[in-house]
Amino acid sequence: MTTGSKRDPLPIGSWKVNGVATNPEFHYNPKLFWDVSDKKPDALLPPGPNSPVGVVWIDLSKEYYGIHGTPEPHLIGRSESHGCIRLTNWDAARLALMVSPGTPVIFQE
Repeated sequence: MTTGSKRDPLPIGSWKVNGVATNPEFHYNPKLFWDVSDKKPDALLPPGPNSPVGVVWIDLSKEYYGIHGTPEPHLIGRSESHGCIRLTNWDAARLALMVSPGTPVIFQE
C-alpha cells in the first residue's frame, strides 16, 4: 500500500466511502498535481488496468481523494502518491467488494 507523500500527505481524519467505480475513466487535471505544469491540458483517460487509478476507484468524502488500484504494482510501497491510497489492482478490487456508500474510513498516524 502507498499512502501519500511529504507534498501530498495522507488526509488524517474520519471519512466515508461515497461510492465505488469499477473500470473508471480518469479525469487528469494538471492543476491538482504539484509536479505537472498547469499549462498541460485536461484529459479523460480510458478505463482499464493501465489507467492511473487501475481497475477500481473507491471515492472518499474527502474531495479529490480515493482508494484505487495502479498499473504498476511493483511500485507499491516504493513510490509516493498524490495523497490517495494506492493498492495493487487485485487488492483494490477485493476491497471494493467489502465496502459500500457510508462505510467509515479512518486514517490515523
